[in-house]
Amino acid sequence: MSTRTRRTRPAPRTAALPAARPRLAAAVLATVLTGTLAACSGASAQTTGDGRTGAPAATGELPTEIPAGTTLVIGDPTTQKAVEIAGDDLDADLGFEIEWANVSGGPATTEAFRAGSLDVGAVADIPPIHATWTGLDVRIVAASYREDWADFPIYEFGVAPGVEGVDSLEDFRGHRIAYSPGQAQGVIVLRALQEAGLDLDDVELVELPSTGDVYPTALAAGEVDVAPLGGVQIARYVDQYGEDGGNTVTHGLRDDPSVLYAPTSTLDDPAKAAALRAYVRLWAQAKLWVEDHPDAWVQGYYVADQGLSEEDGRYLVEHAGTPDVPADWTDAIERHQETIDLLAEATGNEPLDAPDLWDQRFAPVIAEAVEEYRAGAGS
Repeated sequence: MSTRTRRTRPAPRTAALPAARPRLAAAVLATVLTGTLAACSGASAQTTGDGRTGAPAATGELPTEIPAGTTLVIGDPTTQKAVEIAGDDLDADLGFEIEWANVSGGPATTEAFRAGSLDVGAVADIPPIHATWTGLDVRIVAASYREDWADFPIYEFGVAPGVEGVDSLEDFRGHRIAYSPGQAQGVIVLRALQEAGLDLDDVELVELPSTGDVYPTALAAGEVDVAPLGGVQIARYVDQYGEDGGNTVTHGLRDDPSVLYAPTSTLDDPAKAAALRAYVRLWAQAKLWVEDHPDAWVQGYYVADQGLSEEDGRYLVEHAGTPDVPADWTDAIERHQETIDLLAEATGNEPLDAPDLWDQRFAPVIAEAVEEYRAGAGS
């Protein structure tokens, strides 16, 4: 397998559909969902008897023959580094060329799909929903979670210095909350309000991009009172602003989905589908390798590649939890359906059938890869 990395230029940005919950529907439509996004339910969608929409799930055996000259363009920077750092520990000779694209995050990945410049990407579970609602036919082909998600959440809510009395989700009432529509950070805000029994008019959502250090900076500057923080931002925020009264609030909600998704044009191409079948095996084994090699991951990824301190790298490894790469997607799809229904009622889009967003032909492929890796690791 030969690999090369390139920067993929995404297509012009398409409108993002913000997420909300049923009780928030009217307010979200009034204050956030300006425009005509509901009209963007793509021509590829079909309406089923229960009113849901979605293209039929893929059927038939996955191709296994990878013709010479096949290339798969992959936007999955974390797996890329895991494969590089693992070296001979992982069998990365997949029989085709991987072109690693410097693309991550839902909006950029979906735009690259739309431009025809990407075959598969790594995101949370929200982007495939919004991609479908804006007319792009995609499928989830792999999924991972955290076994101990309650103990190791991805996000906590940072509370700005000087903002007193915010020790629980219920205390968000009356406060300004950083919000990124259509992103995982935005969804966790809305889920938190739902959990606390708060409506949208009980708080003020402040739209801010959830990139870089925008959220902790906004907290420190007093632009918002509450913001979801992830990864090492959580520890850094408390270290920097704890003495001034800055603190974090945990939410107790699942925020752990991580998926690979691909446009159906990739799956409809027998050569690319066969290559993707091989790649998801490597993807699953790379996740397990990272868990088994924390020291190498800290030094090779967090320190050498991401430019973090060793202390920050150790913090991230210690708070990553135990990966769960399920062999059966039943529970995952049920949870995804709940998310879809919640967002559909809020945005006015037709509900989607969650199973139609998942290409379940890949589940046994991933299960076999996990079993093989664990058998080899224990030998």
